[in-house]
Amino acid sequence: MAIILRLDRVMADRKISLGELSERVGISNVNLSKIKTGKISAIRFSTLEAICRELGCQPGDLLEYRADGE
Repeated sequence: MAIILRLDRVMADRKISLGELSERVGISNVNLSKIKTGKISAIRFSTLEAICRELGCQPGDLLEYRADGE
């Protein structure tokens, strides 16, 4: 996959748990866990916006592009 999700890294830097973030963002632990582990193929902008708001970060802090073969 060319897009890498870095939610786990940002959450660790902010010292916030999965349960706390899911409650603040308003999505289930299961869905947030899928985002955290990169087991998704899409994310709604409203969800991305809520995560960025709660973590005080930019979308670029959560998403990384890697060309195939890197």
